[in-house]
Amino acid sequence: MRISAPVKTAAQRLALPFLVLVSAVMVLFGKTDLLLYDGLRAAIADRVAPILEAVSQPVAAATSVVQTLANAVEVSRENAQLRQENARLLQWQEVARRLETENAELRDLTKLQPQNTVQSLSALVIADSGGAFARNVLIDAGSSDGVARGQAALAGEGLVGRVAEVGARTARVLLLTDLNSHIPVELEDTHQHAVLDGDNSGQPRLVYLPPTVAATVGERIVTIGAGGVFPPGLPVGVIASVSGDVIRVEPYAELARLEILRIVDFGLSGVLPQSAVPPPRAPAKAAKSANALR
Repeated sequence: MRISAPVKTAAQRLALPFLVLVSAVMVLFGKTDLLLYDGLRAAIADRVAPILEAVSQPVAAATSVVQTLANAVEVSRENAQLRQENARLLQWQEVARRLETENAELRDLTKLQPQNTVQSLSALVIADSGGAFARNVLIDAGSSDGVARGQAALAGEGLVGRVAEVGARTARVLLLTDLNSHIPVELEDTHQHAVLDGDNSGQPRLVYLPPTVAATVGERIVTIGAGGVFPPGLPVGVIASVSGDVIRVEPYAELARLEILRIVDFGLSGVLPQSAVPPPRAPAKAAKSANALR
């Protein structure tokens, strides 16, 4: 069956409008479906939103707690590090202060340059107050370093005392303020002789001064070298107070804060024996033999 030419021509003319109409209908249906989907999604979201909000609050709270704990752990770690660094800084600060003190003590030792010294050495003060003396210090130098009894101990700008006990590696220095210390001195201005007696106080007394001599506060006191223990002219201190017959002397050296001492040998034998150790006893066997011979 053959289609006539007029019908074929009419079909071709109607094909393009038909296709345009179909496309418009399809686009319209697509828009309608999208609007329905968006509406459905919005309705579902409205229904689920309270549930999601209820669930999200504990999760947010748990997350906040975890973050807070993490921050606390970090802060604790940083604090521990800071404490360690602070402890190290305090240690270095203490070392620096100790070195500064030692340097100051060494500088003070150079201020006093006594004459006619045979030898001298610097020794650290490692302990104070002990043994038979109330006012004394222990130094880290002994007979192996050339220290001997009676040698002078100096610090800063004046006399500190004398070596009283000597061991192989340590020695004990008797200070001017000890009750057992008695040093011949003189008033530098009047050249009047006296004795500086320690009485375990911070300021020793000046005794045996002639009553006709007027002591003046601030007058310098120096050694006179009597007894062969100290040479003359070593600075001791100044008169601090005069109350009737009681004359107090303030030592030049800070006896309460001794760090380093200068032990000086002036080559004076003095009146002190060099050994306070009694001679060794005879062996027991020898003693028994001696008794047997009697």
